[in-house]
Amino acid sequence: MPLDNNYGFVQKSFKRSALSVAVCSALYCGAHVSAQEQEVDAVDAEGAPLEEVVVTGIRGSLIRAQEIKSGSSSIVEALSAEDIGKLPDSSIAESLARLPGLAGERRNGRTSGLSVRGFKEDFVGTTLNGRELLGIGDNRGVEFDLYPSEILTGAVIYKTPDASLAAVGVGGTVDLRTARPLDVDPTLSVNASLETNRLKSPNPDFDDDGHRYAINFVDKFADDTIGIALAVASTESPLHREQFETWGYEPNGPNGELVPTGANTFAISQVLERDTFSGVFQYRPNHKLDLTVDALYIDFANSGITRGFIEQLPFGTLTSADGDFGRSGTTSGFDPVIRTDPLTNTGELKTFGFNLDYEFNDRWSMKLDVAHSEADKVDQRAESYAGTGRSGLAEANQTTRDFLVTENGVEFSGSSTDFSDFDLVRLAGPQAWGGGLVAFQDQFTGHGVDGVNYFNAQDGFINEATFEEELDSVRLEATRFFEDGLITAVNFGVQYSDRSKSKVNFGAFLTAPTFPFDAPIPEEFREGLTDLSFAGLGSVVAYDALGLIESGFYDTISADLLEASRVADTYTIEEEITTGFVKLDFDTQLFGINVFGNVGVQAIFTDQNATGFSGVRDESGLIQLSPANGGASYSNVLPSLNMNFEITPSHIVRAAVSKVITRPRFDDLRPGGAIGFRFNLNEVSQSTPENGPWFSNSGNPELRPLEADQFDLTYDWYFAADGYLSAGFFYKDLVNWHRNGTEIVDFTPFFLPDVHFVVDPATGEEVGPATFEGVNTFREDGLTGQVDGIELVANVPLYTFSEALDGFGIVFSSAFSNGELDDGSAVPGLSEKVYQLTAYYERNGFEFRIAGTKRSEFESEQRGGSNSLEVVDRQPVELWDAQVSYDFSESSISSLHGLRVSLQAQNLTEEDDVNADEADARQVFRAQRFGTNYILNFNYSF
Repeated sequence: MPLDNNYGFVQKSFKRSALSVAVCSALYCGAHVSAQEQEVDAVDAEGAPLEEVVVTGIRGSLIRAQEIKSGSSSIVEALSAEDIGKLPDSSIAESLARLPGLAGERRNGRTSGLSVRGFKEDFVGTTLNGRELLGIGDNRGVEFDLYPSEILTGAVIYKTPDASLAAVGVGGTVDLRTARPLDVDPTLSVNASLETNRLKSPNPDFDDDGHRYAINFVDKFADDTIGIALAVASTESPLHREQFETWGYEPNGPNGELVPTGANTFAISQVLERDTFSGVFQYRPNHKLDLTVDALYIDFANSGITRGFIEQLPFGTLTSADGDFGRSGTTSGFDPVIRTDPLTNTGELKTFGFNLDYEFNDRWSMKLDVAHSEADKVDQRAESYAGTGRSGLAEANQTTRDFLVTENGVEFSGSSTDFSDFDLVRLAGPQAWGGGLVAFQDQFTGHGVDGVNYFNAQDGFINEATFEEELDSVRLEATRFFEDGLITAVNFGVQYSDRSKSKVNFGAFLTAPTFPFDAPIPEEFREGLTDLSFAGLGSVVAYDALGLIESGFYDTISADLLEASRVADTYTIEEEITTGFVKLDFDTQLFGINVFGNVGVQAIFTDQNATGFSGVRDESGLIQLSPANGGASYSNVLPSLNMNFEITPSHIVRAAVSKVITRPRFDDLRPGGAIGFRFNLNEVSQSTPENGPWFSNSGNPELRPLEADQFDLTYDWYFAADGYLSAGFFYKDLVNWHRNGTEIVDFTPFFLPDVHFVVDPATGEEVGPATFEGVNTFREDGLTGQVDGIELVANVPLYTFSEALDGFGIVFSSAFSNGELDDGSAVPGLSEKVYQLTAYYERNGFEFRIAGTKRSEFESEQRGGSNSLEVVDRQPVELWDAQVSYDFSESSISSLHGLRVSLQAQNLTEEDDVNADEADARQVFRAQRFGTNYILNFNYSF
């Protein structure tokens, strides 16, 4: 295969070529590049100056990404924009998910999560321009879909660390990058996108269409000593889905066939509104001084509505079965709950940074970096109940339906009740879900209505979690360069960071003011009808539940008074971390082979502290708060070695060994606990702590980081400027992971004689606990495990086979991983198989690409009851996108030069997200259906 790649240069030693330096500088590679090096002109193999060649489009992005990958002394993957503001996706998450060794996770229709080598984002370090980046989620993981592609120039994923990285993770490190204005060409580009989805809104109060707008401005002033880069992006992106969930399957058929015991059927509409500002000021008056100030601001709101039914499915008859599995039948005798759940998820992310690079001379340079970041988020998920009448009232009706169990959940037909009739549907809880209001039973008793009491008083609920997080960091480092010898540079320094994150978990029970009766839905809050025909349920009334709640319509009782677990989930975590590091870059000859890389170590000193609350029920049944706190101080030493053997300028063997850590999840560090008592005669009578009535759960503020020792070996063959083959193996020995620990606790101090008893129905006597000991469950260190994998990559421009195929190319990667924890549990985010394919054609301004990703099942998390996170098994998923575009700069119409038009289709095959039983896929627990999303984009560069 020829090495002359039609781009005006012959490939040499990638790691030190002037072209590699220039590309790395333009994308802010993070390594020190002197002004003298940046001014060196590229030369060919004979030393003659090369004509500057600009390659645009997908091939240009592949060339720049490959230069970063090949020139790195660590094992990395790189993503480069086709041009400023021209990453091909709506968020950086979608672009990152196509890189080898990475896998995206679609959550509620958007790619948001990201696994690196089988470890989800909670176990991945994330930085922005080399600084640690805050997430806006519950824990440390970054929600990558919050970062619009228009503000970024690319990203580098470090699969193996070096000692200079500001943040590491067991999975790796993702470094997102914005433009440095003095290192790129001046530009002014305007981006406008219109989007729509084939799955139209099932809810009358949400639109079908969305848009994205962005402006990028980069310019240089004062003889190119001052540079400014500004990016503004605004997004309004609606998304709709059809969702089914089941409560479980029980052998209730006539011959013990499994049938669903209950179902949740929802039509869900959401809209993501995101405004982003990125600004960079750079001052470089000479080759010695480089000063940069940058800021990023993201204001987002992800609001939506969930409407549909929650209903028990009492078994009636069975009409068909698949062996021991019931397929169809009838269900009757239950009053469905019409659930209207408004979602309001809002937040802000602000980050500011100051960076000073100074070269004292050819041998010494220093860098000072100071940064402040803060993030705030309010996640509110409310519930409002309606139906044919309040539970306990005589006018409540019971519904009969036919059901059919399919591979995507349960479908219904023949409903006996018309839930689209506003005259029939009443605003009240059709089911007796108010047991949690027992401490307020007197308030809901004695209204003169037989059979209606506190059990019938819950007409809705509010879950609201408020997060606040801040991170301040200071980093001072110096580099000593050497012209001769084994060591080419020594980089050393110290970094200090002060981080805090707090969560307030608030909840409230809602009761309609008409209690103990029900009432019609007020006309001013009626919205129309929601379409549930996808599940055979026709239409259901739609009303503005959030408006009802905010108007003060409901009476409220704080759940803090009634739920100990909510109190225990309110906390503040503080961390002070001091890191000293030293890294040596080396370059030498060994048996005629060029060997280069780095070796170093980080010494990390951590002081962590956690404050929160424990909840204990008092004599009146209310929860009383007691302060809880704890913490630990410890140190970690993280050595790392990256060695690269340059067999020839295009063949490189890379080997690396290192120790990496991921800090504990914030919710695992919470110090508070919840003490509970099982009011069940069988358990109250048990004398053993494991089977008795007492229990509690808590976090552990003394947890140490998750820790792994890892080894990597990779072979890369760079046979063209935009083409390479790679094969790699990695092994991670998980020497510390977190697990649930248990201990026996004496609960005697919490015993309340007037509360902790049950009545024996046979004798009518009060029965107290047979034991005062119980089990406390908490998080602890000490679990081990291992993960290993093979990664294969082929980036092949087809002109290397025939000139007739110039413009065609494929990028294919696959990853095969194995791993588990030694207690048999899964590693969160690990898919055993991940495949990615991009096929493209680009020539004369026309570009077409189709991209697909496929991953096998994996463990993750989703929102559960009380707005909490629960473990879920994700089923295999395969997603295909396509894009066609034309760049008018290649046309003969001079007035349109600078205009690029593209049409993108996401989720072409309308892939569902399905969670099912691992042993029996017929038992579908959750299925989400999404439509194909279409985006028409116009980009004009001046």
